Amino acid sequence: MSSGKDPLPPYFNISPARAAERLSEPIDTARFAKAAAFAAKGRQDLAERGYAPDGRKRLRRFSTWEVCRYLIPVAPAHFRRVLLKNPDLPQGQGEGNSKWFSLDDVLRLRDHFATEGAAGREYRPWRPEGLPAKTIAVANFKGGVGKTSTAAHLAMSAALDGYKVLVIDLDSQGSMTSIMGGKVADEWSTAFPLLAKDYALALQDENRVREAAGQSPLPFDETLTEALTLSAPDLIQKTHWPNIDLLGAQLNLYWAEFQVPVWRMGLRGWPLWDALGNALANDGILDSYDIIILDTPPALGYLTINALAAADILLVPLGASFLEFDSTGRFFDMLYSTFASVEEGENAARRRDGLPEMRFEWDAVRAIITRFDAAQQTDLANVIQAYFGDFMTTYRQELTAMVGQAGEQVNGIYEADYREFNRETYVRGRETFDRTWAEVKELILGTWWRDLQMQKAEEAAQAKEQAHG
Repeated sequence: MSSGKDPLPPYFNISPARAAERLSEPIDTARFAKAAAFAAKGRQDLAERGYAPDGRKRLRRFSTWEVCRYLIPVAPAHFRRVLLKNPDLPQGQGEGNSKWFSLDDVLRLRDHFATEGAAGREYRPWRPEGLPAKTIAVANFKGGVGKTSTAAHLAMSAALDGYKVLVIDLDSQGSMTSIMGGKVADEWSTAFPLLAKDYALALQDENRVREAAGQSPLPFDETLTEALTLSAPDLIQKTHWPNIDLLGAQLNLYWAEFQVPVWRMGLRGWPLWDALGNALANDGILDSYDIIILDTPPALGYLTINALAAADILLVPLGASFLEFDSTGRFFDMLYSTFASVEEGENAARRRDGLPEMRFEWDAVRAIITRFDAAQQTDLANVIQAYFGDFMTTYRQELTAMVGQAGEQVNGIYEADYREFNRETYVRGRETFDRTWAEVKELILGTWWRDLQMQKAEEAAQAKEQAHG
């Protein structure tokens, strides 16, 4: 029962006169520029918290305990004996049993154990020869669902596992680029030139046809001419991780969302959704890396459509809330309507020309619950799991104190030194992304294996045909 002394809620008795006194002068457009400048400075300061004094990011070293527990499946005592017996191997830094190794050191040690170690141990991750990289798009058109965090940690997990990884940031906010310590001057150091080049090549083909028919060529501007001089390797930069490279993003990348439809109007036959995938294939990127991770904008625009069309595996992060469940359902509905309409339009033309029909296909699609609080969200997470069924990962990515702290430092949890936490906190925080990586890795290995069996079957069929020919 309330007493007469209970304070009124804060929205009663507000004085309009005092409220007016607290207002600033009306805001003009120039004030946004000032706010943007302050934000840019603050963003740079925050992003560089984990940087060295020279302004570059450095990846920390890993202790003997971490190497033997998480990176190379070998007992610490045996690990030390191998180092003692092989002085040419990286010996680590530090005194006594507590040695610290760079990831480059770990990769070299992996190679040694893979050659000299016990049979049956997985010292290096499986990767079939002769097959292209697996491309993973992390997408949802709702912001704040842990999309970039999930993509970044998957890249780091794969790198720690020994894979060579390329991260492509397609979000003009550039959060992934900040995490990876990338420097991007303008749109010419983003994926934009790859889209422009694909259109320029299509326009060149069209103009050759028009020339043969005696028609005037379609216009070819300086942007397209410049794009033809670039390829994906020109745009990719190294990161502070020895086996993660980056194709970064910055604000000007957003202009692609306006430019792509203009190009499409200029040449209706240009398959705009294939531009990124064509660049990855034609520029040798699929052969240069093991895993490619695409971080997309929180919208189903042209950049996201390109990412989805280029992807083998689609991951859709969402929180365990009604609004995020509802939004993700609408995202799937929009995916269906977008790609089904493209298939319908393309195949109508292909049928007229007597060509085989096309269709979009993904090896696997998984929705993954992020920032999960088991104490409060289990019931709703179970409902989401029931409705999405086999589209869901079985593990829910828990929000731990370590994950939150790493986010504040613009670092991944794998970049955090475990000595800053107690051992149990570190192990639990790490497990959040280790288990996510385990499920995604299973998808990657399964799809590679299936591809390999299909390749063998095709080769056997061709050999049989040649023998009877």
